[in-house]
Amino acid sequence: MIVPLRVRSRRPVFVLFVALSVQTFFSFARAQDGSDGLPNAPSPQVETDDKPVTVRGTPLRILKDQAAIWTSPARINESNALGPVALVLATTVVATTDHEAMSKPRLQDASLNSKASTASNGLTGGFVVAPAALFSLGALRHDDHATETGILGGEAMLDSLGVSEVIKAISRRERPTVDNAKGKFFQPGVGIDSSFPSNHAIVAWSSAAVIATEYNGWLTKISAYGLATGVSASRVVARQHFPSDVLVGSAVGWMIGRYVVHRHRHAN
Repeated sequence: MIVPLRVRSRRPVFVLFVALSVQTFFSFARAQDGSDGLPNAPSPQVETDDKPVTVRGTPLRILKDQAAIWTSPARINESNALGPVALVLATTVVATTDHEAMSKPRLQDASLNSKASTASNGLTGGFVVAPAALFSLGALRHDDHATETGILGGEAMLDSLGVSEVIKAISRRERPTVDNAKGKFFQPGVGIDSSFPSNHAIVAWSSAAVIATEYNGWLTKISAYGLATGVSASRVVARQHFPSDVLVGSAVGWMIGRYVVHRHRHAN
């Protein structure tokens, strides 16, 4: 006899979805990199662009990026499973503590929530503006490196948002402010306002990854990733997202940002 699934019983299905999604993106990033560890440089076997990065070529590159992202399950194998497993386990553990974390009295402070929301919006706005500023600076100074960083930063954010919106449409998770922060998934009334994953986190981390990879000095990396961490943390404090929402958003944004640079970088 087939027993209809209740809302709560769908959580294992969602965990499986997270596992497949995260494994897909980690395998995708590592396969493009050709390494056994975290992505550092493109593999010689991977076809990379040999033309300068231009604004005109951005739409075509985004289409190619999306094709590579969504077909990446074909590149999953035993040799690149460690990273996905680690993140899936971390996401599962964090997801089981989401309700408890959002129920803490400190996060019930409306004034604190408002300030955190303002901070997250401001920081995310900075990550959106940064690539545009680099592009403009590069154009004025004829600096191909800065121009490229600006273009690829914008491309990474668009790629990340495309991925995020698809996951949101599938997950349909309630926000922490709904139903005592139970964080239920697959809720018909959620519509396009799904909590999972965090758009702020995915945008911030994709932009930060491009900037920190193109300008890989330690100070730049600390600044970019430190501010991106601030975006992720403030979204939780603002009660706009659960910890697992920002964890997955941050990870996917970072991976896509790294991929875009390694796949399309031309200027030295």
